[in-house]
Amino acid sequence: MPSLSSLLSVLSLSSLALGAPHVVKRAQTVWLAGDSTMAKASDNTQGWGEYLKYSLSLPVNNKAIGGRSARSYTVEGRFQTIIDSVASNDIVIIEFGHNDGGSLTPTDNGRTDCPGAGAETCKSTYNGQAVTVLTYPAYLVNAGKALVAKGAKVIIASPTPNNPWEGGTFSYTSPRFTTYGKSAVSQIGSSAMFVDHGLYVANIFKTLGKAKVDTLFPNDHTHTSAAGAETVEKAFVKALLCGGGGFLDGFVKNGTASVEGACV
Repeated sequence: MPSLSSLLSVLSLSSLALGAPHVVKRAQTVWLAGDSTMAKASDNTQGWGEYLKYSLSLPVNNKAIGGRSARSYTVEGRFQTIIDSVASNDIVIIEFGHNDGGSLTPTDNGRTDCPGAGAETCKSTYNGQAVTVLTYPAYLVNAGKALVAKGAKVIIASPTPNNPWEGGTFSYTSPRFTTYGKSAVSQIGSSAMFVDHGLYVANIFKTLGKAKVDTLFPNDHTHTSAAGAETVEKAFVKALLCGGGGFLDGFVKNGTASVEGACV
C-alpha cells in the first residue's frame, strides 16, 4: 500500500499539472503589411495579398489596409499590432509607396513621409498637433528591426506600378521607394530581404500588352480587378522563385516555370 507521503506527492504533482497553462503552438505564419494594392477590397477591385494564400503552404494573415503609407501605418499602431502578434520564424511582407509621396506643405495629410533616404526628420502639423515625420526607409527600418527582435523574418517589396500602358505606350521606371526599400533591408540585416515586386509586375504587364492590361484596371490606374490582383500576386511569387525563394523557400507551391513572367 502506498505511503501517505507518496499519495501526497502524487496529488501535489497532479494539481501542478492541472494549474499549468496550456500553450498551443500555432503554425508559422506569413503577415502582410501594406496599402490598398495589397489589401482585401469589397468592390470591383482587389488587392494582391488576398491571393498569396493560394501560392503558399503557410497561412497568410493579410493586415494591409487601404489608404495607408509607411508613416500612417506606423502612427496608427498597425505595425505594432503585428510586432505584438508575431512568433519566432514568422515572415512579414511589407509593401508601401503609393501613399508615401506628396508634400507636407501647405497641408499635411498624415500619410506623406519626410523626404530623404536616411535619418532625416521633418517638423509638421497634423490635425492641429505638432508632429515629427520620419523618412520612408526610417519607418521600414524601425518596424523591421522590431519584428526581427521578435524572431520574425522580414521581406520588403517595391510597390506595384500604376498602369504602365496608361499613356498609350509602355513606360515603367523604378520609383525611389525601390532604392529606399533596398536600403532599409541592408540596415535591418540578414533577417530581411528585398523583392523587386514592382519590376516583376511591370515586366508581366509589358508582355500582356495594353489592351489586356487596361482591362485589369477597372476604375483608375492604381487599383486592379480580381484578375489583375491575381496577376500581381503571381509576379511576387515569380520574383521569389527567381531569387531562390528566400525566407519562403520550400513553402511556395508553384514551380518557377509554372508562373508567368521571366526572371530578371
